[in-house]
Amino acid sequence: MGQCVTKCKNPTSSLGSKSGEKDAGKSHGKKGGGGGGGTGSHKDESKFPADVNGTKSPEVTVETSIAPSQSPGSVRRAEPEQEGEGLSLARIEEMFMRYKDEHEDAILEEGMERFCNDLHVDPAEFKVLVLAWKFQAATMCKFTRREFVEGCRAIQADSLQGICLRFPVLLEESRGEESFKDLYRFTFQFGLDADEGQRSLQHSIAIALWRLVFTLDTPPVLERWLHFLSDNPYGVRGISRDTWNMFLNFTQSIGPDLGNYSEDEAWPSLFDSFVEWETERRRREREEQEERRRNQEEEELHQRRDTETDAITDCSLDGAA
Repeated sequence: MGQCVTKCKNPTSSLGSKSGEKDAGKSHGKKGGGGGGGTGSHKDESKFPADVNGTKSPEVTVETSIAPSQSPGSVRRAEPEQEGEGLSLARIEEMFMRYKDEHEDAILEEGMERFCNDLHVDPAEFKVLVLAWKFQAATMCKFTRREFVEGCRAIQADSLQGICLRFPVLLEESRGEESFKDLYRFTFQFGLDADEGQRSLQHSIAIALWRLVFTLDTPPVLERWLHFLSDNPYGVRGISRDTWNMFLNFTQSIGPDLGNYSEDEAWPSLFDSFVEWETERRRREREEQEERRRNQEEEELHQRRDTETDAITDCSLDGAA
């Protein structure tokens, strides 16, 4: 769809190779102190080196606490911070850093393309829109650190494999009535150019996003609606939030033949124009079909007459012979 979902310049080009490797986690163990099993203190008369940068260091008396001794088997390594079901915030942060922009604390266009490539998804497909919805991304082709971390926590995934495994669940969730309504309304806001302060979707972006958001369940009227917008007989330049939101209601309440549509109801004026355009288009289509049918019948009639004429001529020739 050209510029969609991630709004990348070349979404159909090679998305790049995988980058970044997992860093080995640093761990620290506690070293048991000597002495008996009880807790006590003693004065450790430690001395600094005799000469530091040419200055003799004074003697320093340090009072230390002696921790209970521990056996080697009881020494535990520090674990990464985890949440429920073993979710690791450290791994989420590590994954974010793998795609983060060099100058901004966010994943931008180039990093987004690599992220999608490593997930084996096209930046322009429905899965990426659903992921952006779960991350509550404010802008196309951008995940802030907060959006990425909170989004991964929301879907309970801390790795690329984890995100891939969650896709089927997320897609099924998006088909629920209330969930889809939320996704649908999110898509409008997601498509706006925040830097430009847009309040309506660009005509071409709206067409692409409508086709995208209805990927799994396409309403019968969608293609005719998009055909109307592509033809653009009324010079539509942008789609307002009200028109976007009301179209979902339109698909759910108006039949495929548009027979139960009423201009007296509080529909956006663009819908009135669409129904008028579609009614006229169907009228012309019926007339063209009727004309083709008449032409075909006339052609068949002429063929039969020619066949009968040839038969009579053959009989006459045979009689004369």
